[in-house]
Amino acid sequence: MLSLWMVLAAAGVLALSGLPACLLGSPSSTGQRAATLLMVIGSGLGLGGLVLSLGQAAPPALGLAWLLPWGQFAVTIDSISILFLGPVFVVPALGAIYGLGYWRSSEHPDNGRRLGLFYGLLAGSMVLVTIARDGVLFLIAWEVMALAAYFAATVEEDNAEVRRAGWVYLVATHAGTMCLLAMFALWRHATGSFALEPSAAALAIPAGVAGTIFVLALLGFGFKAGLMPLHVWLPGAHANAPSHVSAVMSGVMLKMGIYGIVRMTALLPVGAWWWGGVLLAAGAITGVAGLAFAIGQHDLKRLLAYSSIENIGIIAMGLGLALLGRSLDRADWVVLGMGAALLHVWNHSLFKSLLFFNAGAIIHAGHTRDMDQLGGLARQMPRTMMLFVVGAVAICALPPLNGFAGEWLLYVGLFRTLGPGPGPDLGAGAGLPVVAVAAVALAMTGALAVACFVKLLGAVFLGSPRSPLAQHAHDPPASMMAPMALLAAGCAGIGLFPMVASPLLEDAARTWAALPDSSATIASLAPLRWITALGLGLVVLIIALVLALKVLPRAKVVARTGTWDCGYAQPTTRMQYTGSSFGQTLVELFAFVLWPKRHWPAIRGLFSSSAHYKGVVPDTVLDRLVLPLFHVAGRYLPNLRVLQQGQTQMYVLYVLVIVIVLLIWGQMGGQP
Repeated sequence: MLSLWMVLAAAGVLALSGLPACLLGSPSSTGQRAATLLMVIGSGLGLGGLVLSLGQAAPPALGLAWLLPWGQFAVTIDSISILFLGPVFVVPALGAIYGLGYWRSSEHPDNGRRLGLFYGLLAGSMVLVTIARDGVLFLIAWEVMALAAYFAATVEEDNAEVRRAGWVYLVATHAGTMCLLAMFALWRHATGSFALEPSAAALAIPAGVAGTIFVLALLGFGFKAGLMPLHVWLPGAHANAPSHVSAVMSGVMLKMGIYGIVRMTALLPVGAWWWGGVLLAAGAITGVAGLAFAIGQHDLKRLLAYSSIENIGIIAMGLGLALLGRSLDRADWVVLGMGAALLHVWNHSLFKSLLFFNAGAIIHAGHTRDMDQLGGLARQMPRTMMLFVVGAVAICALPPLNGFAGEWLLYVGLFRTLGPGPGPDLGAGAGLPVVAVAAVALAMTGALAVACFVKLLGAVFLGSPRSPLAQHAHDPPASMMAPMALLAAGCAGIGLFPMVASPLLEDAARTWAALPDSSATIASLAPLRWITALGLGLVVLIIALVLALKVLPRAKVVARTGTWDCGYAQPTTRMQYTGSSFGQTLVELFAFVLWPKRHWPAIRGLFSSSAHYKGVVPDTVLDRLVLPLFHVAGRYLPNLRVLQQGQTQMYVLYVLVIVIVLLIWGQMGGQP
């Protein structure tokens, strides 16, 4: 129980960490440092509790009655919770340290204290979401998390774009919450309680009801995770939030949606094979489309936001494979699919937080998110560039960093579907070769990720500065560099030694699917030690090449001159490649999904005045479908206000009409 009390104490410390700064009379660095210290203390308490819980035979649990008429305060830490709590205790604490240099309270007197308050509340509520074992408690923590994220992401509410992104987020997250309310109501009706624990009543849920609960969970949690087409809030919110808030929202909060899907599917009885098929297909579409949208972006942080959608797609593919394995009695698919998904939860929390911190450093130095206004930062910000390269290599799933290990497990699992195995719905001894098609989508995401981050690297760090602000950029202070370095070290550590996480991944997979201890293991299905050998070999090779370049004599530089100027007498920085021109070919390839907007230059006469071309890739779902629908509704629905006149007799009439309709329906054989 000590471990559980430590985690609960950590949740309280994190949630209240911003309160001391709010109590001070005026914004000051002292209050921000106190909040950061509390964040670090809370994270240390939580990590200590997780370490203690690893050695316990049974998961620690606590159940207390409360004053609400439903549910109770019930919390537990099991192997699934541990995997999701790890990022919750690491990333927000590093973000608080990062904020000391990035978002000083003394420089933001209007919103510095508010940001600190809701930033801590966001971290504390995510802890409670992960350990809650009661539906009512879960929904309370979920709503606190949603509102804390809203207030933390919209601290610059004087900006119209920030306000718009905040409203879209608020509407989308509560649309998901409506699905969760329906899901928990149905769960209560089917099991007789709000308890989120395995039980005989849960296993006896009829197949139709279980399928409905699964669909509601996929919709409700899919909004938070960012599965397409439920992702509409994500690009705007992540782009306009402070960068350390973006890191927490992308690296941690999105995984709360994944956690909800994992938890509810663990409680439901073994479902039909279409559960896994739907999630696998949604993951494949989300992965490919997310990167297609990312390649078309000019905004540095919007690009990273769409890249987060792609990584959620990869995690969903792993969960889909595990669901298929559970329904078809394939323990190997379960272990590899769930292991890949949960390992990628860790991986994404590390490299995406690193990349958002890196983006914050670039914005802090260049004062713009527009990649076409940057360029040439490799000379002014060499340390930032090196850390960006680490994050980019990791997110592209290239060895020797952590993204490679997670996707390798998923590849092995997808290809194992080609072999024979038991399948009660498809015939004994049959495999499921169609599932292996998802490996093509996974390979496509890898190729698109490389193209996306080569574009980002080239447009931001290479070439010449495209604006005066980019010419005077410099590396950020140590308070911002240290968290990035620690995250980069985490990417390298998991990438070189992924087998360290194998026991925890296997334990979580067995807990999720109720597999016996003698089931297939990651070590037997996809040995990871060769990844360590490959990674260490690459590290040695890289070190050798660096040393060789330093030792070899350099040719004496006689003069410096420009590159081939293609006949131009006075070449300028406007003539070099931009992010837009680099990604134009791929944008054209996916134009049937992206629907790009193009503003063509107006050239008149032989000596036309200056003109420009601009290509924009709006969000197809939000800007082409959802917002136009809301505009139409806003135009015509006010006409229905005639029904709401504030007169009691009219409302009594409405009730009478509804009662008569229900009675008539009941007499005709309905169920009023």
